[in-house]
Amino acid sequence: MVEYEFWNLAIDRTQSRNAVCHMLTQAAEYHGWELDRLRKDSSGRRTVRLRRKIIRMRVTV
Repeated sequence: MVEYEFWNLAIDRTQSRNAVCHMLTQAAEYHGWELDRLRKDSSGRRTVRLRRKIIRMRVTV
């Protein structure tokens, strides 16, 4: 079974689309996050949910 950790972000409407894209690309490339959900409400505020796999180490004897 795959387990994920989640990171919820609220991005203000003053941030440009390119700036948000760049930030999410950086998180994906350097920290292993992937986009799970992106919502934009009527006021222009973006709610982003990122996820990444939790890798558990097993003890071997």
